[in-house]
Amino acid sequence: MIETYYAGTYWRARPESAEACARRAEHFFDLLSRCDPAWSHWYETANSFEKARERAFATSAANFQNLFSRKEHQIGDGFSFHLWTGDTLQETSGINGTCGSADPLLSSTCILQPYDEGPVAERVLTTPVMTEVLRAMALAWEPEWGVATSHQHREMAVKGFPHAGTFVGWVMYFSRMRGTIPPLPAPVRVEPVENKGTLIILTPEKFSVSSPEHVALAARVHESLSKTGLLGPLQPVR
Repeated sequence: MIETYYAGTYWRARPESAEACARRAEHFFDLLSRCDPAWSHWYETANSFEKARERAFATSAANFQNLFSRKEHQIGDGFSFHLWTGDTLQETSGINGTCGSADPLLSSTCILQPYDEGPVAERVLTTPVMTEVLRAMALAWEPEWGVATSHQHREMAVKGFPHAGTFVGWVMYFSRMRGTIPPLPAPVRVEPVENKGTLIILTPEKFSVSSPEHVALAARVHESLSKTGLLGPLQPVR
């Protein structure tokens, strides 16, 4: 079984203009490109890999603002984007995002699907890189909560729908509005993200459901965070 991973950040009810969302998107993609060179060049989608490779997208605020002006990238009072990168059809990475909405029920998001296999995947699916990916998302989008983990662990740990903010993963981000991080068992590491929030990193090595120690550690951290009220559904920005 190939364990697949993702990184995502989530927030609610923060109305922003297309211009403001475009500035955040530019900032995020600039920070992401520093995490690994594989995330330096992006493309819009198309009906085939060959045609999509012809649709290079420069991740400037002006280009994002133009993207958000298209009807297909407007969702209610918010905006969306979907970009991808990769040199071969077998090795690709993609990002989906929504932003700008005042809706208190629907989440705004930024979700990265990193490379699953191959040399680039081996390089980026590490604790240092995925920590910096989540840090980049936190700095650019200022979300309420975020996680980088495997789909398989999420399915194992969550009973029912995996509501953002309610479960534990490999690397997590909590904004200040969610509360204070309690003491956590070794080898868990806690790092501040400027004055915005906190990263929690479960393991120094790649987290995997194939490791009973990793799964048990995640369960212990889940219990600790639950007791202090840090795990719960997203709240509208206050």
